[in-house]
This record gives sequence, structure tokens and C-alpha cells, in this order.
Amino acid sequence: MPLPTTMRAVSQDIAGGPDVLRLVETARPEPARGEVLVRVHAAGVNPADWKTRERGLLSTGVEPPFTLGWDVSGVVAGVGAGVTLFRPGDAVYGMPRFPHPAGAYAEYVTAPARHFAPRPAKLTHVEAGALPLAALTAWQALVDTAAVRPGQRVLVHAAAGGVGHLAVQIAKALGAYVIGTASSSKHGLLRSLGVDEPVDYRTGDVAETVRDVDVVLDPLGGGSPARSLRSVRRGGTLVSLLPPDATFPRAEAEAAGVRADFMLVEPDHLGLREITRLVEDGRLRVVVDTVLPLERAAEAHRLGELGRTTGKIVLAVTDRG
Repeated sequence: MPLPTTMRAVSQDIAGGPDVLRLVETARPEPARGEVLVRVHAAGVNPADWKTRERGLLSTGVEPPFTLGWDVSGVVAGVGAGVTLFRPGDAVYGMPRFPHPAGAYAEYVTAPARHFAPRPAKLTHVEAGALPLAALTAWQALVDTAAVRPGQRVLVHAAAGGVGHLAVQIAKALGAYVIGTASSSKHGLLRSLGVDEPVDYRTGDVAETVRDVDVVLDPLGGGSPARSLRSVRRGGTLVSLLPPDATFPRAEAEAAGVRADFMLVEPDHLGLREITRLVEDGRLRVVVDTVLPLERAAEAHRLGELGRTTGKIVLAVTDRG
């Protein structure tokens, strides 16, 4: 059956609140040399999505209109010249083009072939669509940036969140002792994911109760990295997942003998294969909080912005092809 020439996508003409998101009919993209065309089955929703919706793609200079989304799980529908890694019909997942526009909130996306990897056979498209951005962020922070080793103490803030719940499992797989912060109602989940020491951030100053850790993973930003620095031993590492502001403790970290870095995730074919290996070995599972259809993307953003999500929100994309 020939592919449709048009597709549904969620677009925005201006930056703003969730209501700027609208379902449109637009031309289906064609894969360029070295690219694949993927029919999207599921698209994960991430904080980067609603921040971009509200502020625009300032870091890339791209102005609206554009289509949000970077998490993709789907099936290869076509390949550009020179692609040998995949064939039409292959199930794949990935985080294409980040931080440049990828357009995952759509029925089809194109991207370089190595921005994808084979989808873990144990996962549905919805589960796989929840993984790439959050799991790659955790992997690159803990493995590539902090070089976590067996026996080290790792503190993960927001450990029940999208990145956090995957980071605690990756840290455990690396042999670390894991401390995770979350409200007490989520401590059962944290223990089921392998957290050795759940901490309720609502009942006191985490930096006063958690000391001498080797690595802190901080997805919170703002004043949190400065507070987290007090938990890190000399020679340890503090990894922030949000761009540093005036409160970021660079000088204080240097004086304390701590490496403090901001890390931005990037497409990573080999990293995705390592994540797949952990999934297939039963050492990594993704928690999906809510699944909504593509046309309810605005509702997905409203839920995400409440900050109460456990795990991930996913858009289920049903096309007509």
C-alpha cells in the first residue's frame, strides 16, 4: 500500500500555554540521504516539550510554527539513500535530532538512521516511546559524565519522575548504593525500582540528612544544585540537567573539590543499545503514568506541568496508513 502524502501532527503557531497546540494536516516528510522515515506509534512527553512550547526553540533559533516532541517509537516506513542499518518494517525507538526540531507529535518523522535503535522486544510501542530522552539522559549523566562505579553512593533527586525512576535503576545496574528523593507516598515505588534509601524531601533538608555521596543527579535546577553540593564528598560529581543560572555553585564546587557540570542529552545509537540490553536483562523498566491520544497533547502538557507525574506521559499515535 502506498504511503499517504499527508499526515496529522500537533503544531503551534506561537509560543504560549497548552492551548496553542493544535492538530493539523500537513505534508508527510521524505527521508533524505542517510535518513529513515518512521511511522510513529507512540511519542513520549517530556519537560523539554512544554518548556519549548512556552518559550520557543530559543537555543536553535527556530521560530514557530513547529511540531514538538523527541521521543519516538514506531516502524520504519522508508529509508533514504545509503541507509543499511534498517529496513522498512523494522520496529525502532529513538530521540531524533535533539535539541533541534524532530516533530515526534506526528504520524511520521524523519531523522538520521543512527538516531534510532531496534525497539526492545519486551516493550510495547507505548513503553518504548516513554524511554529514549529520559533513559539517555540518565545513561549519559551516570555513565559518560559521572562514570559511576560499583560501591559508590549516588543521590538521585526526583527519583520517581521521568528521568529519576530510570536513573535509579541504571545506577543500581552499575553497582551503586542509591539514595532517591520523593514524597513518602512514592517510597514503595522507589524500593521496587531498587532504591536503597528513600528520602522524603518534604520533611527536612535533604542536604542535612544525606552526606558523603559520590554522585548527585539533579534534574531540578534553580537553587537545588547549590543545596545538593553539601551532600557531595570531595572528589565527587554533581550533574545538573538544567542550564545553570546565577545560583549554580561553580566556584563553591571548585573550592570543595567537587566537579559540578551541566549536561545536555544528545542522540546516541550505542547508548540506546545499552538501554535495550538493560531492558532485555530485566534490570530496567519504564513506568508509564498516563497514555493519551495525539489530539489530546494539550491535556498531556497540563498534566506534566503539575509536577505530580510518576514516570512518563505518552501520546499514542494512530495513523491512517
